[in-house]
Amino acid sequence: MDETSVRVQAVRDVGPDAIALDVETPATFDATPGQFVKVVLTVDGEEQSRFYTISSPTVEDSFEMTIGIDPEGEMSPQLRELAAGDELVIAGPYGNAYYEGEPRVCLLAGGPGIGPAVGIAERVLADGGEATVVYQDDDPIHEARLAALEDNGATVTVLDSATPLGPALDGVEDIEATQVFVYGFADFLDDATEAIEAAGGEPDGAKVENFGRRW
Repeated sequence: MDETSVRVQAVRDVGPDAIALDVETPATFDATPGQFVKVVLTVDGEEQSRFYTISSPTVEDSFEMTIGIDPEGEMSPQLRELAAGDELVIAGPYGNAYYEGEPRVCLLAGGPGIGPAVGIAERVLADGGEATVVYQDDDPIHEARLAALEDNGATVTVLDSATPLGPALDGVEDIEATQVFVYGFADFLDDATEAIEAAGGEPDGAKVENFGRRW
């Protein structure tokens, strides 16, 4: 979909320095959790754009993006100040690290990467599948959704940055037959690749989205 104006439905704090931004779904837009969109906003008279990953299980009527707030950033603090009824521009979706109906998934998430991870896990459970979420962050976000996932049968492990990922993957049954997703900053991706390989998985088979360097 080309650039299209959409209306903001809600802006919600979901943890330290993170928001969930809900926008209406344009009539021509279709996507699955894990894909990302381009968001365009005019800041101080200049157009700014960033890419944010869809973090809701569906895009019917509206969809959510989870956005980490960089206090020194040009755009994310402005997104935090939006309110219901404001407008911004989106385009997309893009990306190849998204849900495609896999019945068993393992989602490794660092920082704001937990957004697409919880969206995919919710969709997998709704479709009757199995989901494991391994989330590394010193200041976790989306805690209510993580608790709900666990209540609904997902395996959820939350780690701080000093705790290695590897042991959390030891309990993933038949990781070679499980679709692994990885979402996070570049340094987290390196650690996740090592953990997947150590657990007997195939890193090249993982669906990976690199959020770039940490702020």
